[in-house]
Amino acid sequence: MYAIIENGGKQYKVFPGQTIRVEKLSLDNGADFTLEKVLMVNKEDKSIYGAPYVNGARVLASVESTGKARKVIVHKQRPRKVYRKTNGHRQPYTALKIREIVLEG
Repeated sequence: MYAIIENGGKQYKVFPGQTIRVEKLSLDNGADFTLEKVLMVNKEDKSIYGAPYVNGARVLASVESTGKARKVIVHKQRPRKVYRKTNGHRQPYTALKIREIVLEG
């Protein structure tokens, strides 16, 4: 059984027991979280599609940790000019452990 969910403008294919990294959520470690935006559920060779979301479907998860991703270096330079600029960026994330996919109805 798996589901496709939407969070933070991105789509994720999730299985029970899987850990995913999503955009940072303001939750503490160990907190329970319910993902309501389920786009599709596949259960025993049957697929249920939503328009846009599946009614009565939700994914239960718990927060494992929060952190920052690896640093991405951004370098800008103009040719034949004395302009050079280097920036680094580390995107914050929340790691969610998928516990269960619930399908009602």
